[in-house]
Amino acid sequence: MGEKGSGVETEIAEALEIAQSASGEREIDLDGEEAKAGAESSTEPESEESQDEPAAVDSATLKSRKAFARRQWRRRWLAWRYLIVGTLVIALLLGGIWAVYFSTWLQVKGTSVHGSMKMTSAKQVVEFAAVPVGEPLATADLEAVQVRVLNGLPMVRSVNVSREWPDKIRVDVTERTPVAVVSIGGRLRALDETGTVFWDYKKAPRGLPMVNTVTGTNSDALREAAAVASALPADLAKTVDHVEVTTVDSISLELRNDKRVVWGSSAQSDTKADVLVALMKAEPDVARYDVSVPGQPVTSKSVD
Repeated sequence: MGEKGSGVETEIAEALEIAQSASGEREIDLDGEEAKAGAESSTEPESEESQDEPAAVDSATLKSRKAFARRQWRRRWLAWRYLIVGTLVIALLLGGIWAVYFSTWLQVKGTSVHGSMKMTSAKQVVEFAAVPVGEPLATADLEAVQVRVLNGLPMVRSVNVSREWPDKIRVDVTERTPVAVVSIGGRLRALDETGTVFWDYKKAPRGLPMVNTVTGTNSDALREAAAVASALPADLAKTVDHVEVTTVDSISLELRNDKRVVWGSSAQSDTKADVLVALMKAEPDVARYDVSVPGQPVTSKSVD
């Protein structure tokens, strides 16, 4: 019994030692885990702060780089924009010069004639204009065209020549207006208000007075006669048989009813015409009217 009891006590003592040993190891493990946990908990905020700080730096750098890139792009675009605009302007100028002076699109291809014409025709105007077909319209000599028409067609009083883009020369014609007829060398010629002879008649037209010049058909006599004839109202002109020019200061009208009008010079012809019309209405039976001084007209029963 004694040996058995001692054996049991020994086994119990060994079990207690094993249990104490196991509990100590657990305490050591727990202490290690707590220390490890404390270390991890103390290092985690530092790790997050260290990770956040580079991220913030990278975002600011990226924004700065983008802003710098935009500024660089703007500078390059401004420089290229001026270059592009300048190139386009030069190209347009060169293209315009080529189109105006060298292309067939803007070359002279014909003549456009305008105006109320009774004594001449558009065909005659085109013939005498002789526009330079095939030459650049921009450099066509318009003055030369004008001179050729005026010299070739005496019935034309004025000519206006202009460019009619893209390919024609426009000629605007104004004809002379006859105010009297003069016989020169056996030919009946039309006379305009400036005393210019410009047209041939086979027969003197009705309504236009003849011009007779004692001193000959010189330019001064014709100019004075034309100034008087152009001042006559149409109804009065129809009653005039001819204008007699003795001198430039001595002009008279011979009426178809054998009456005479002493006119004097061509000065104040418009006033003289108005006075004559009034006298003829007031004194229709007289044979001679003197309006050489329109402020003091004189009438007479005899022509002389």
